[in-house]
Amino acid sequence: MMLKRMVLIGLIFLFSCGDKKSVPTGILKPVKMQAVLWDMFRADALTFNFITRDTSKKPEVENVKLQQQIFAEQKISKEDFYRSYEFYKAHPDMMQPILDSMIDKATREKYTNTRVTEVKKDSVKTAQ
Repeated sequence: MMLKRMVLIGLIFLFSCGDKKSVPTGILKPVKMQAVLWDMFRADALTFNFITRDTSKKPEVENVKLQQQIFAEQKISKEDFYRSYEFYKAHPDMMQPILDSMIDKATREKYTNTRVTEVKKDSVKTAQ
């Protein structure tokens, strides 16, 4: 009887120490989710900053078209994305590193674009 209890306790301990950070089957891996989210945010920015100014277009319709293009390019379905998005929303400890790396990427791109603009301005000044 004592041996059965020890085995049961050991099994419980073994299974309770599983990888808490693993992503279930059917959920996009963090790297893939980051890439898709990055594209989605850029599509939203394009819609908000440019398409809303074009009165001949409906921003909601154009944004849906952009999302469909993203899903096709990333080779995922709309359902894959939203299922994964809900998973990560429910697991902020796993979503935070994705968002942090996206912020880092945006900062790098902004710095790089600013730096390139500054270099071009300097080049124009020295050429004169």
